[in-house]
Amino acid sequence: MIKQGALEGVRVLDMTRVLAGPYSGMLLADMGAEVVKLEVPGRGDDSRGFTPKINGESAYFMNLNRNKKSVVINLKTEEGRGIFKELVKSFDILLENFRPGTMEKLGLGYDELKKIHPGLIYGAVSGFGQYGPYAKRPGYDIIGQGMGGLMSTTGWPGGEPTRTGTAIADVLAGLSVTIGILAAYANRMKNGHGEKVDVALVDSVVSGLEIITQIYFATGKEPQRIGNRYESVYPYDTFRAKDKMFIIGAGNNKLFGILAEYMGRKELTEDTRFLENADRVANHAELKPIIEEWSKHLLADDIIAGLLQRGCPAAPVNTIADIASDKHIRDAREMFVEVEHPQAGKTTLTGCHIKFSETACGIKTPAPALGQHTDEVLRACLGFDKERLAALKAAGIIEG
Repeated sequence: MIKQGALEGVRVLDMTRVLAGPYSGMLLADMGAEVVKLEVPGRGDDSRGFTPKINGESAYFMNLNRNKKSVVINLKTEEGRGIFKELVKSFDILLENFRPGTMEKLGLGYDELKKIHPGLIYGAVSGFGQYGPYAKRPGYDIIGQGMGGLMSTTGWPGGEPTRTGTAIADVLAGLSVTIGILAAYANRMKNGHGEKVDVALVDSVVSGLEIITQIYFATGKEPQRIGNRYESVYPYDTFRAKDKMFIIGAGNNKLFGILAEYMGRKELTEDTRFLENADRVANHAELKPIIEEWSKHLLADDIIAGLLQRGCPAAPVNTIADIASDKHIRDAREMFVEVEHPQAGKTTLTGCHIKFSETACGIKTPAPALGQHTDEVLRACLGFDKERLAALKAAGIIEG
């Protein structure tokens, strides 16, 4: 028997584009929700044009928009907005990531929509949130990382502020709005009321800073760039072996004792500089060379295997090619999945990272062509017949 998704029967109208919003819509769709992507005429989601491309199809778009349907309605027309208002009544959740005020200018803001659909869960993702002095500013991932403080602490001492390799502000915001939407949906199941969920890229980054802000508030010290080291635990860092870098995560006294014994340096556990975790953090600059004087003569994989065998966390610093072929990540956890796309052909997408014991979370259909499901959705939700659909297409109200 094929498992259903946990969100089977939940309907989502996804008006978002590029990353943060589409990432949320992707998660909801992977978990079984019916997600209808509402796109603008002509070009659709901006990311349809992003590289790299496979047979003319954007890999960026295909990964974030699998399991979705595409509908094209021209919201710049009065009739298009009227169709939208009728359509939204058929959905539980609406997702948008326009600049605050855009939906209100169209007469489609939450305050208007809740009049016709009091149970609507309205998820809004923006750079700076729906209110506040910066609300109307445009926001992108690099702005979220920069203004959220993350870039100031990422990189090496003496180096420049550094953006993380992936668009982590967008991903954090996408995760956050998904959490908020599901909480609002659970609340609606109790009282029948919808609500607006307001998530900002900058807020999401600030939340994700975790101990970084607490160091500042607790000590007055402004955290700086410290490379791969962690502010609160040591040794919890990358180290150099004979052939490559590797990771040790000795997060407490017991684990540090295992490391010291494995190194043949058990006396380190009695050294006053390294007795407690706080001592090791304070004296990290003295401890790291001691570890590397040992590790530089050994192969990283051998060190890792020895530490893991003894119960001390250790790991390689994988490349993307490494994770793409890793038997745990790729095979056991199914984090890379082959999907057949009608235009691109066989593609490899990132799998669903949320695993359930009783329900499914995965990829059922490839990303849609622009407007592929316009007729299907408007027939099913609004009862439009062939003649009405043809007339709307002729007038430029819909595409598909």
